[in-house]
Amino acid sequence: MKIEDRLRRVMRPTLPGLLARTRDDGGRLRRPPRLSPLGSLAVRVCIVLALLGIALAGHWFDRDGYRDATDPENEISFIDAVYFTAVTVTTTGFGDIVPITDRARLFDALVVTPIRLFVWLLFLGTAYQFLVQHMWEKWRMKSIRARLTQHYVVAGYGTTGTAAVDELVANGIDPQRIVVIDPSPARVEAALAVGVMGLEGDATRNETQSLARIEAAESFIACGGRDDTSALLVLTARQLNPKVRISAIIKSEDNEDLVRKAGADTVINPVTLGGHLLARAAGGSHVVDYINDLVTAAGRVQLVERPAQADEIGKPLASCGGGLAVRIIRGDQAIGFWEPGATSIAAGDIILEIVPLAA
Repeated sequence: MKIEDRLRRVMRPTLPGLLARTRDDGGRLRRPPRLSPLGSLAVRVCIVLALLGIALAGHWFDRDGYRDATDPENEISFIDAVYFTAVTVTTTGFGDIVPITDRARLFDALVVTPIRLFVWLLFLGTAYQFLVQHMWEKWRMKSIRARLTQHYVVAGYGTTGTAAVDELVANGIDPQRIVVIDPSPARVEAALAVGVMGLEGDATRNETQSLARIEAAESFIACGGRDDTSALLVLTARQLNPKVRISAIIKSEDNEDLVRKAGADTVINPVTLGGHLLARAAGGSHVVDYINDLVTAAGRVQLVERPAQADEIGKPLASCGGGLAVRIIRGDQAIGFWEPGATSIAAGDIILEIVPLAA
């Protein structure tokens, strides 16, 4: 059994989750195009031929209302009618065949002229859609993808995804380094309005994440809305980029281990985290206020992580300047500022410190 199927079976969505997903889709039913590009082109060709047939029928059945200057007997043959229809609709007009009756002139003015304009608009629209637009979009997508590197991919632009993008931008990340993937066109448009790049599609698919250049991304944020979706998002991203930093949000604590095994570096459960904050708030609000200060760009201070500098090697954690160093990450070990390991910083250590934000 594939791991994707196993994850789907283990993390079965609840009814509220399904209802929430239905509401998040924007309340609109969408269906795929009924015609392929070739089918659409065939329909347009048929419309043009039908319009030409109307013009040809009018010229043929009212052929006595036209004069052929090149024919001594002034007879309009069927070939003449086809020829005159072609040169009239294409606005070539050599002047050899001309309308001589009021009815013929009115037919050319009121019927053939609108047909001519419609055919030209249809031709220009078709040329733009199938040639110019396709080539432009292909070149534009290739150009954008070529520049995407060390960027942030956010899968899902619901409430959590929106907050994540806003926080990234508030922390100084260039919006053009953020790619949002969402199946909802309305959400993609909302992401574009913020200034980030948007990609409409299913982020659990390899093809969609490849379009977002996940293989060159610095970080991947999975906001699937449901735990099984988040697990598949993480699984796909980890498969395409073994080194990308992945963070995911889940709703059930039981699924945290599975999402980590799928490849997530960080798993956040807002329900559990909210419970912890509520418990701390019960003893006073200042602790919670300070935690909010640490995790948001709008606060006065911020908790950051950085690699140890060369001039800090061998020194105690307390000697770090620029902020208040509180923890060392050494491999898989977390060393607090009060522990013996914090007396000497080693090469390769990651330092967590609290730094003030500029006013």
